[in-house]
Amino acid sequence: MTDDEALDAYSAVVTGVAAHLTPRVASVRTRRGVGSGVVLSAEGHLVTNAHVVGDSSRGEVAFGDGVTGPFVVVGRDPLSDLAIIRTGAELPEPPEFGDADRLRVGALVVAVGNPLGLEGSVTAGVVSALGRSMPARGRTATRLIEDVIQTDAALNPGNSGGALADARGRVVGINTAVAGIGVGLAVPVNGTTRRILRALREDGRVRRAYLGLVSVPTPLDERWVERTGRRHALRVAEVVSGSPAAASGIQPGDLIIAVDGTPLADAQSLQRLMFEDAIGRRTEITVLRNGAMVDVVTQPAELVD
Repeated sequence: MTDDEALDAYSAVVTGVAAHLTPRVASVRTRRGVGSGVVLSAEGHLVTNAHVVGDSSRGEVAFGDGVTGPFVVVGRDPLSDLAIIRTGAELPEPPEFGDADRLRVGALVVAVGNPLGLEGSVTAGVVSALGRSMPARGRTATRLIEDVIQTDAALNPGNSGGALADARGRVVGINTAVAGIGVGLAVPVNGTTRRILRALREDGRVRRAYLGLVSVPTPLDERWVERTGRRHALRVAEVVSGSPAAASGIQPGDLIIAVDGTPLADAQSLQRLMFEDAIGRRTEITVLRNGAMVDVVTQPAELVD
């Protein structure tokens, strides 16, 4: 393939994705400012960032074809920076939502949004990195947003809440932040995200379980690699006083290798288990302590934000 042919192929992909997604991404305006939102359902739902709607309960959406309408906030989750809004305006069919877990570094991605209030803006780039984490803060709690997508597709204020799509036009991320010059971040669309969006649509909020510990990934020595078949564990760096973790006897320095028999490799994999169905449920945590394998039983409480 010649350089001209490669450029033509690249342009065809980007223009195709732009033509498909631009009508499905709206400008979202509240008293706080302007962001973007992606059509989520035929019933009038759009997904955006929690920080775009802030504490507003309503606002207005505007599409590139001139369709506008008021919206109400159905639910928001600052700890994932996701929110769902609903409008009575006539919406196009929602785009296909893909799976960010299938992305690879170097893959082409296209960002569609409304930077600086300019509707229907499109930029393209590649996935620069995967597996990043980004802190998100609620009123009283802080959590890491897991598996954040890093891209060099240009993002500007107003892009937040817009779509990050793969080469087939599938939405794989919701643009959430500009981390620096040439660096953009997006909340991934994956199993965890779908669970959060479903909870927001049905209940208006996300209930999470709380253990009360701070952990960091750490490599296991070869002796334990051979015994467990795992190369990494979570080292407990801190246990919050009075928390379920403290009551169960988990100690700083413990190496968590499994929860209810599910092997863990990073802090995000522990967070994935801490949703509503884990609240108050007997949970068995397997740790390595002083050269021995110990099973600790705890009952996660509900995270109050």
